[in-house]
Amino acid sequence: MRCSGADAVATGHYARTSLEDEEVFEQKHVKRPQGLFRNRFEVRNAVKLLQAADSFKDQTFFLSQVSQDALRRTIFPLGGLTKSFVKKIAAENRLHHVLQKKESMGICFVGKRNFEHFILQYLQPRPGKFVSVEDNKVLGTHKGWFLYTLGQRAKISGMREPWFVVEKDSAKGDVLVAPRTDHPALYRDLLRTGRVHWIAEEPPAALIRDKMMECHFRFRHQMALVPCVLTLNQDGTVWVTAVTAVRALAPGQFAVFYKGDECLGSGKILRLGPSAYTLHKGRSRASTVPDGPHRAP
Repeated sequence: MRCSGADAVATGHYARTSLEDEEVFEQKHVKRPQGLFRNRFEVRNAVKLLQAADSFKDQTFFLSQVSQDALRRTIFPLGGLTKSFVKKIAAENRLHHVLQKKESMGICFVGKRNFEHFILQYLQPRPGKFVSVEDNKVLGTHKGWFLYTLGQRAKISGMREPWFVVEKDSAKGDVLVAPRTDHPALYRDLLRTGRVHWIAEEPPAALIRDKMMECHFRFRHQMALVPCVLTLNQDGTVWVTAVTAVRALAPGQFAVFYKGDECLGSGKILRLGPSAYTLHKGRSRASTVPDGPHRAP
């Protein structure tokens, strides 16, 4: 931004910061810290990324990897407005092309094309099997495990009832499926992220002090925030324990963390804990194991 000669950039994202617009232009450049934690003697009030006034249109989820330096030089004119009010302004100023523009949904660069056909233009098919998570029965075949995401309905030829993807085995090429959209194999309450990108450039003070902190997270845009407990690891990664099990967590997605209105940052999901189904099977097996050897009378 400095190279372009601009003092700030204004973007149409629905988000806010803790800086007033005038303050953006009054800042002095401060060199960012090099390590996980900044020098404890350095005084720097981090700019906060805050959720938009229009909670439905809020886009902080997509901004959760923004750098502190970039955020300090960014203005969000729409952050304090609702989408309906923005349309009202557009109508009053006869910006009809804005009013007629449809909402952007899904993956914009794919458009209305079939997702499977789109992916197979770039990746070679890798046929595999649909396997029931309950009894390991082979239910059908597919063109590649990478065409499916956890939680989605699997279209299995010859099967009338719906089946849903609960796990993928990239080594074997198998896609494990379950017979209900609310099957316990879809629910987990534990995950581990990669090193978290904190928008303030370091973890919250409470997390540094206690190594644990209550907050909320989401891993999909517009999903309800989930209460959780973060556990900070020495390498900057975190364990996330959800208060209640969450449906269709998947490695590769980003867990985005919130404290009140503030978006704290995010980390890529690398590992998942066992599903509710796996835990239930483990408890069932444990309950059937004898306490110890029994002598015959």
